[in-house]
Amino acid sequence: MVDIEELKSQFLNQDFDSKEFKLDPDRIVTVAKASGETRPEFTDPQHPEFQAPPAFLCSLASGRHLPIDFPSLGGIPMDGGKAVTIHKPIHAGQTVIGRTHLHDIYDKKGRSGRMILVVARMELFDTDDNHLASADSRMVIREREAS
Repeated sequence: MVDIEELKSQFLNQDFDSKEFKLDPDRIVTVAKASGETRPEFTDPQHPEFQAPPAFLCSLASGRHLPIDFPSLGGIPMDGGKAVTIHKPIHAGQTVIGRTHLHDIYDKKGRSGRMILVVARMELFDTDDNHLASADSRMVIREREAS
């Protein structure tokens, strides 16, 4: 059985990946429209407040989902959902730096057994190191029963 508290003490709040993104206006519009967004500040590059919508920020991915030395928890990982918090608008053409760390690790009991949830948070910063947004990705792993 995985010791959640031990994992937390070893891995929480330590950056394990960093990536620079240059925001392309066409890609912002494509993701906005694909996610059902209709507001012009997200779909019209000519709008004076044109910016990346939350769905676009969820689409940004760094190279790693977990720290390189994170142990295998067994079971098959599944996407447990995304959440975005925007602190300042992120504009097309802007360069942003995403730094990823594990924000939380916890478990839940379900009908099929124990599920371990791992929350990876990518914090987005501009080139002046201003915090622009945070994007959380949850991974759900159903723990295998001991054999």
